[in-house]
Amino acid sequence: MAVEQRGKGTNVMLGPMMNIARVPQGGRNFESFGEDPYLAAQMAEASVRGIQGEKMIACAKHFVNNNQEYHRTTVSANVDERTQWEIYYPAFQAAVDADVGSIMCSYNKINNTWACENPQTLGDLKERMGFKGWVMSDWGATHTTVQAANAGLDQQMPDASYFGQKLVDAVNASQVKMDRIDDMAVRMLTAMYAAGLFDETQPTGNLGVDVQSPQHVELARRLAVSGTVLLKNERNFLPIDPTKHKTIAVIGDDAQNAPIATGGGSGGVRLPYLVTPLQGIKAALANTSVTTINYAGSNPVANAASVAKSAELAIVFVSCTSSEGSDRPNLQLPNGQDALIEAVIAAQPNTVVVLHHPGSVLMPWVNSTLAILAAFLPGQEDGNAIADILFGKAVPGGKLPVTFTVSETQTPVSTPAQYPGINDEAAYSEGLLVGYRWYDAKHIEPLFPFGHGLSYSEFVYTNLKISGKIPISVSVTIANVGHWSASEVAQLYIGFPTSAGEPPQGLRGFKKVVIEADKNAVVTFEDLKYRDFSIWDVTTHNWKLINGNFTISVGSSSRDIRQAGYVIIE
Repeated sequence: MAVEQRGKGTNVMLGPMMNIARVPQGGRNFESFGEDPYLAAQMAEASVRGIQGEKMIACAKHFVNNNQEYHRTTVSANVDERTQWEIYYPAFQAAVDADVGSIMCSYNKINNTWACENPQTLGDLKERMGFKGWVMSDWGATHTTVQAANAGLDQQMPDASYFGQKLVDAVNASQVKMDRIDDMAVRMLTAMYAAGLFDETQPTGNLGVDVQSPQHVELARRLAVSGTVLLKNERNFLPIDPTKHKTIAVIGDDAQNAPIATGGGSGGVRLPYLVTPLQGIKAALANTSVTTINYAGSNPVANAASVAKSAELAIVFVSCTSSEGSDRPNLQLPNGQDALIEAVIAAQPNTVVVLHHPGSVLMPWVNSTLAILAAFLPGQEDGNAIADILFGKAVPGGKLPVTFTVSETQTPVSTPAQYPGINDEAAYSEGLLVGYRWYDAKHIEPLFPFGHGLSYSEFVYTNLKISGKIPISVSVTIANVGHWSASEVAQLYIGFPTSAGEPPQGLRGFKKVVIEADKNAVVTFEDLKYRDFSIWDVTTHNWKLINGNFTISVGSSSRDIRQAGYVIIE
């Protein structure tokens, strides 16, 4: 991303977007790193280091609690201190630890004070987290001059309506100290020097330049494959063996007529081209025994069902998307696509469903289909990537970064007071119980749990070892007992003593390993530190180590724990 940005003549990248996916319908969830603070923090750190390693300044956003698009410019996110530090701050702390050059403050209010003039949150960022870069406002998120400047805003975007002559006047009137102006300049210049912007001539490209390369195209395909999640695969229906079929039906507007591969808004991508699913399937099946690929759009449904019935198997493509500026109205597939799936399955039991989507979706047909692939929003190489997985050129290994719920009434934010808020007041009353933590604490079975993702192969976990005092090392042996060389993402969860008041478990590690068939690998999670066994203490306003018996669990998802042990912290 940074290489392409430099090719277009820029030196600040407005990302990564790191807000926690608190609201399943959230319009910008597709840009985020999911519902878990540890996952978001790890991804934030890696993203910042990668971007800034290419002499590009990263701008981590949106600080903070910009967890919904509905009334985003007026709503107040009312969050308690402990929840802030344990759920919503960790990704930003990780970005700070990675020396991020800039952080963007958000549109919303936090506890009834605008984010870009909030002395509490901006003070936490600069003083407690140790952020040395500059804070820029989201576009139009500045509301005052004196209060914003004194609270910690360093740059107004995209104009100077508050930080132009009004700021000069405020300094002359001693309402803003000159030291604060110097601090703004030092923060910006420090980030620019750190990124090497003064070490060489700056790029002279423009936004219209084509910065693609064959390597980037190949990377786009690999990323699309890696991000696809196999949700269900009864009777090992996938992958499809082309030598055993002659006629395949491809169903749905999403497959060709109206494909969706990206979200909208500032996080959207203007694709230089799009390989549609139908195009990818046809290319993959050229020169195979499959002689007929029949396509039908979503309407009329009866025609789609008829085309499916006449084939040996059907692949149904359905989709929804989302965008900055608005949330999804619900978690249902729009435009009658559930009815399409049900009609196709009724006509052709050998049916695979492929989803293109920004997050969780409801699946009233889940028990009827043999296999489900969640492709999310994979971008320009969509069709090639999904064909690679469907026909076994690639083995799926993606894991869900969010929980898929059975019903919208069972989400952690299912009351109007929580979302969308009442009178522009959104109560974060679920506290620490965000995402899978809620389902675990309330003993609610999700449709598909956080961290879930199947493979064409099978893995057996054995020999859990927990060693040392803090820092603690955890290892587990994973054997690939299937017939495919495949990747597995082992996940480590920690359960606190009941007295700590924590959710039942929280992610504290994950590692992806590729294992050949009939081979095994030892996966080690090193250096579980004091922070991993601590909570935020609202009395001391700091992290507090908890003593007692902790559960250490390692598995394939948050609900598929394969090995568990205990450690006593004293």
